[in-house]
Amino acid sequence: MDQRRKPPTIQDVARFARVSTATVSRALSRPERVSEETRARISEAVQLTGYTLNQTARSLRQRTSNTILVAIPDIRNSFFSEILDAIEREAAIRGYGVLIANLLIGEEPVKRLQQYFLSHRADGLVLLDGTIDIKQLREITAANVPVPLVIACEAIPNSEFHTVVTDNETASERATRHLIELGHTRIGHLKGPKNNIIADHRLSGFTAAIKSADLEFHPEWLFDGGFRMDEGVGAAEQFLRLEDRPTAIFAINDESAIGFVSRLRAAGIECPRDISVIGFDDLEIASHFAPPLSTMRQPREELGHMAAAALIDYLEGDRDDSKAKTIALRSELIERASTLRVQ
Repeated sequence: MDQRRKPPTIQDVARFARVSTATVSRALSRPERVSEETRARISEAVQLTGYTLNQTARSLRQRTSNTILVAIPDIRNSFFSEILDAIEREAAIRGYGVLIANLLIGEEPVKRLQQYFLSHRADGLVLLDGTIDIKQLREITAANVPVPLVIACEAIPNSEFHTVVTDNETASERATRHLIELGHTRIGHLKGPKNNIIADHRLSGFTAAIKSADLEFHPEWLFDGGFRMDEGVGAAEQFLRLEDRPTAIFAINDESAIGFVSRLRAAGIECPRDISVIGFDDLEIASHFAPPLSTMRQPREELGHMAAAALIDYLEGDRDDSKAKTIALRSELIERASTLRVQ
């Protein structure tokens, strides 16, 4: 009989310390975020179990890569940087490497992703792109060698996969309500790209807030745009062509809001003197822009951490499909100088 013991896992440490695996990961990667008492218990559990981050020997025995693949829609978008950083730190603590696939490049993204797994370069996938066809995803997760998958950031409708997102619709309603509470009754929305679930949810939240406040809905104040600064500039051009203009704008994200405000300034329209603008995401540039941008802060670090932890837990044996669920993290309203009370 084979008496060899399986190497200790982070689940073993969590069990000995009587905490969650997420708490163990946090204690090892960001100890300042864990209480001294909990850190001491986890440290003792690490010593008792013999847990180590060096998983090379296990990888060789099991013919796995000990690497996870993260697929993103556009690596140029700075929004993803904090999410990727959190994923990489969580993976490193758990003894895994990270590969990044930029889905903006090339055609047939699902086939491109499949190649990583057929060549044994990755063991599982964190997908940050909600535009991927669900039928194709089901095919690669139900193949002879199924691909473990966690969806994050952009949900995919009718998906049965574990999903971690933020509260896009309710957060957008709160952002619009912020403008209403400042006394604005003429409010427009800088929309996101077509056929994008995040854009759809944020438009729904905006619309719900307008209706709830019994304000008049103006379709001409819904400006075509997207997630990039140049698309915010394009929305500003639409705004400038109007004779009847809103006094406040909820923008799909910070980058488009900054492009929008910059173009209006060039036309002599100042924010917040002439128009209030609120964005979404709280990118680093938002607090340094002139004026500093009001926004909805997404918990991007937590999102990345939870997505990576869920995938690695699955890879390490926690494969109860009944646990697959959608987690919606709450965004925070950040009030800055770009939104002003109506005088």
